[in-house]
Amino acid sequence: MTETPIFPAIGAPVPDFDMQASKGRHVSLMAMRGKPFILYFYPKASTPGCTTEACGFQEALGALGSTGIPVIGVSRDSMKAIDNFAAKQNLAFPLASDATGTVTEAYGVWVEKTLYGRKYMGIERATFLIDGSGRVARVWRNVKVPGHVAEVMKAASEL
Repeated sequence: MTETPIFPAIGAPVPDFDMQASKGRHVSLMAMRGKPFILYFYPKASTPGCTTEACGFQEALGALGSTGIPVIGVSRDSMKAIDNFAAKQNLAFPLASDATGTVTEAYGVWVEKTLYGRKYMGIERATFLIDGSGRVARVWRNVKVPGHVAEVMKAASEL
């Protein structure tokens, strides 16, 4: 018996999702069928790294828009926290709330972390580039924010 990967591997179909998103929107895999998109997971709204990453994707929207590739950000924050974050940073792309943790677990990004010797569960910063058939084209795990958006954009332009 083969072991199931803890996250979708390149070429694998992505797990389904259906979530509330910022500005009263709704995001789902069904709505994204037939077009490539970027699905990125971030630990917590309004924190420095997450703000830098979100603003990086916001700045890249013009270039990504020319390729027709939308961006969706996902965290386990409440819709109130997400809406406040999106409004404060003037983010045009949807930020979704996975309050139940179903999506973060399905994508293998709900992981044990360590901070100052204390272990806790949290979201691993990760990005998935999904092709038009709903399969994983690229995966970035343990993302370091500097330079990440540029790397994702390069890969997206090659789809």
